[in-house]
Amino acid sequence: MLKRFLKLAVLTAASLATTLTSAVLPAAEAASFDVIIRDGRVLDGTGMPWRKADIGISGDRIVAVGHIPPDAKAARVINAAGKYVTPGFIDAHSHSVPGLSMAPLAGAVPILYQGITTVLINPDGGGPADLAPLLSAIEKHTPGVNVIPTIGHNGVRTAVMGREDRAPTPAELQRMKDFVRKAMDEGAFGFSSGPFYIPGKYSKTDELVALAKVAAAYPGAFHTSHIRDEASYDVGVVNATKELIEVSRQAKLPGIVTHIKTLGPSVWGKSKDVIEVINAARAEGLEIWADQYAYAASGSGLQPSLVPGWAQAGGQAEMAKRLKDPEQRAQIRKEMINNMERRGGANAMMIRSFPPDPSLQGKRLDEIARMKLQDPVDTAIDMLIQGGAPIVSFNMNEKDVEAFMKQPWTMTCTDGGLSEFGSGEEHPRAYGAFPRKISRYVFERNVISLEQAIHSSTGLTATVLGVRDRGFLREGAYADVLVFDAAKFRDVATYEEPDAYSEGVDYLLVNGKLAIDGGKVTSDRHGRVLRRGQ
Repeated sequence: MLKRFLKLAVLTAASLATTLTSAVLPAAEAASFDVIIRDGRVLDGTGMPWRKADIGISGDRIVAVGHIPPDAKAARVINAAGKYVTPGFIDAHSHSVPGLSMAPLAGAVPILYQGITTVLINPDGGGPADLAPLLSAIEKHTPGVNVIPTIGHNGVRTAVMGREDRAPTPAELQRMKDFVRKAMDEGAFGFSSGPFYIPGKYSKTDELVALAKVAAAYPGAFHTSHIRDEASYDVGVVNATKELIEVSRQAKLPGIVTHIKTLGPSVWGKSKDVIEVINAARAEGLEIWADQYAYAASGSGLQPSLVPGWAQAGGQAEMAKRLKDPEQRAQIRKEMINNMERRGGANAMMIRSFPPDPSLQGKRLDEIARMKLQDPVDTAIDMLIQGGAPIVSFNMNEKDVEAFMKQPWTMTCTDGGLSEFGSGEEHPRAYGAFPRKISRYVFERNVISLEQAIHSSTGLTATVLGVRDRGFLREGAYADVLVFDAAKFRDVATYEEPDAYSEGVDYLLVNGKLAIDGGKVTSDRHGRVLRRGQ
């Protein structure tokens, strides 16, 4: 019932045992390494306080943690005195695909500068129904970071049913199960869903349960979900959280509320209720977790944020037809007014990019409406007819952000994409989520301890996701290692200027090789596509 807690306890004990057994290494053992990291303040990913230690690396593994004699030899010695040495960060929710499958972006530079060495892909139910071609494309270019694949409900449903607003037939449900099973056989770590998005919005709980049960047959699998409602649109954030819990209850597998939040003024303060619901489920014996990016503004699009689900059926072209039809437009407009109010109004929405008119990038929706002498809802409709636009939505309360962050079951994520540098298409979280959590919420605001921040970004995430031999600094673990200067480690990206690399990472090793050396990303790529069970 508490197998993941027990697993974490075992890993913690193993780490402590390593400390004791490797405190003084015999000269023969310490004779030669590929890399030695000396005199760092080691935070090993367990949540324990830092200790002064050396790290010895041979090949792609950590082979020593403790005191390494000064006469030991290494091809490279890194002086980490006064700096923190931690496991490489693991991003529990990344939109770095399709970027990682494209040669110009596969190096994952914005990701590396955050200290991230491993990312989970296809969150929110995204990604293709057939994982094999995608994973092959990523491997072809050798990614800059390790990749944890999941199989997404929306991708599977689209492949079987398109974007139809109805329940699947028994035959269609079986085809979806087959896709999930095939992906799990190919090494997917878990099942992802996004019933907030189309076409997952058209599913019922029993459909999610049926597919989650397929994943649950594989040891260590999980279900991560952009829950059906983070505000008060249809069912409310509390009830949506309960739906994820019910899927876990029936399917008997861990559930993750991904990028957990209470979105919009009408639910500010509801973090308390969501936390109570999750804690009650955990007390019942269910494994319910969450991940979070450390920003009070979300990132989405005009279409999923404002347009009612029924009006999105059939895809962009069908939605555009409805918006051009006077009768249907009137009904859609009425519902969009309510949705806009729930998100905090037109001033709370910043356009990230809009190809038909690049000059609108970075402007708030109400500002654009004034320029066009329109009501903001009509401005949004015009933009939706032309293809829509990604937005930054300023719709969260800092107290809720902090309340979720403090929970021992909350991991760290970016929810960030991977685009060409300078495009301005990304939310700043794509460049700064992990450093921001540490610089802003540990050192500036004292919301959480540094130990918790590192644990929630490394060991906790590796344990929840079932990633073996990563997330901890111990003998035998893969050498994904971060060395950073606490005085300099910070995010630079802003909402107005999102394309800015984070600062303060001195060294970053991915599978034992330097991905950042002396503060600069190296030209080589050392990441791998990970597969469950391997």
